[in-house]
Amino acid sequence: MSQASVHTAELPAAGALGRPTRALRQWRLGQHALPWLLPIALLAVWQMGVTQGWVSEQVLPAPRYVWETLADLVRSGDLWVNASASLQRVLVGFAAGAVLGLSLGAAMGLWKPARDYLLPTFNLLVQIPVLGWLPFALLLFGIGEPLKYALIAKAALVPVTLATLQAFAQAPPRLLEVGQAYGFSRRQLVLHVVLPAAMTPLFTGLRLGFTKAWLSLVVVELVASSEGLGYLIVYGRQLFQLDLVMAAVVVVGAVGLMIDRGFDVLERRITRGQPT
Repeated sequence: MSQASVHTAELPAAGALGRPTRALRQWRLGQHALPWLLPIALLAVWQMGVTQGWVSEQVLPAPRYVWETLADLVRSGDLWVNASASLQRVLVGFAAGAVLGLSLGAAMGLWKPARDYLLPTFNLLVQIPVLGWLPFALLLFGIGEPLKYALIAKAALVPVTLATLQAFAQAPPRLLEVGQAYGFSRRQLVLHVVLPAAMTPLFTGLRLGFTKAWLSLVVVELVASSEGLGYLIVYGRQLFQLDLVMAAVVVVGAVGLMIDRGFDVLERRITRGQPT
């Protein structure tokens, strides 16, 4: 029995007229509900820990207080002000890092001398974490917005460059042979053979680059910022308002998840019909 038939057999059968049966609808509902089981379980453990006194509410506020603080941030407009500041920083920094990473990765992937000269130094520099560059960046850019843009761009640069390098350097040899048999020029090979086959790893690198940029944004705002989601975390910690800290952490996770899902949708639309 083939793999496709095995997967088909696992699904509940549809009705005679092609309409989903009750079992099929329940199966689909279960598939949609499955990712929510772990967050709900963690929330229940959190609430139980506070109720049973396992953890003091001064250390870990109850979910109800965090929700009320989040609602207050929405009503006052503070959430939108700080979230928009963070989004602007991460988008500008990520765009700069992604463009530079795509260019550098493509150059090293398509031109072997560039890979031989640049890759060892690049691999050396990428081992230094974002915070390791902070003292030098402070001297170079000051404490303003350019500092945040530069550190976020550096965080996005590394995974995008490495993914682009791998995508372009490991183009399927059979596709290249077919292109050469048709008399494609080097430019045509890159545009019509290498690039379509590299779309999936390129999007993987972009998604990972945004994840790194989003994480570095919070770190940068923790160090030097007067607004943003990271600033809310620091402000709440300084006032020992841990409900504010938890509310900001929830927003950071939710915004990052939504943008990651946006990348997923965009990837499926662009790579639809591309050669596997």
